[in-house]
Amino acid sequence: MKKIEAIIRKSKFDEVKEALHKIEVNFFTYWDVTGVGNEKEGHVYRGITYSTSDIQRRYISIVVSDSFLEKTVDAIIGAAATGMVGDGKIFVSDIIETYRIRTKEKGNDAVN
Repeated sequence: MKKIEAIIRKSKFDEVKEALHKIEVNFFTYWDVTGVGNEKEGHVYRGITYSTSDIQRRYISIVVSDSFLEKTVDAIIGAAATGMVGDGKIFVSDIIETYRIRTKEKGNDAVN
């Protein structure tokens, strides 16, 4: 099993969520986060300079079976990419074991 952690633009969240549902990834956790990115200069909008050093993003955490990894990562990239600086990052790590509390199932049965 793999844990996928994605940090994406908040404006792309609905598209990412829809893309995940299309591939039947229906359970994931998300929350709003603030981070610091590579972009150092501020943006000017209507004559006012806005700092871009603190960036509002959405953090998504998903656990999938190994066979769903590529499909899930591709769905996130396809829906979240704008081609501009600040599109985000995806991190993948191994999960040793998963348990469903209600049924006591474990492993892939607990993920699906």
